[in-house]
Amino acid sequence: MTAPPGRRERKKAATRQKIADTALALFLERGYEAVGIRDVAAAADVAVTTVFSHFAGKEALVFEQDQEFQQALTEAVTGRARREPLIPLLREQVRALVRHCSAEGSAPTWRLITETPALRQYEESMRLRHAESLATALIEDPGLSASATTCRALARFTVEAFSLARGEADPDAAVDEIFQMIEAAWAATGDRH
Repeated sequence: MTAPPGRRERKKAATRQKIADTALALFLERGYEAVGIRDVAAAADVAVTTVFSHFAGKEALVFEQDQEFQQALTEAVTGRARREPLIPLLREQVRALVRHCSAEGSAPTWRLITETPALRQYEESMRLRHAESLATALIEDPGLSASATTCRALARFTVEAFSLARGEADPDAAVDEIFQMIEAAWAATGDRH
């Protein structure tokens, strides 16, 4: 059983969230390019160094749950029970991510990302990083017999399923439709786990 986070960890998490929320509000109000890290720090009432201790750069402020999503995807592989089917676990992780990113009120954020070249580029590099992390977990899984190429393809398709489903009118149905194809392709490799 995992111990609950201590006071220090809770305080760090709250500060991180406050910075991210403040940054997003400023970006939506003034435009991404018009807001600097100093502006975010001042509005969040923290030092610039505090912003950088929580976020690698300005783009990361918009994608504050990046690491959590990457970890959730890889844990779908590494945390599964022996012989537990893989594709349904990946489907549920992607579904959770899509629900988070298509929740009520998220449209302005995605419009900001779509309209800002630096954010689009950051999102693309983030997806590639997530796919590589997932591919590594798949390749290293001793219960899977698929080739490294097949594992990398599954990882890419899984991560791209998020991008495709997120913008659909019915994101849940889109996730199901995409994962039907992914599951059929995975079954064709002969690996049932």
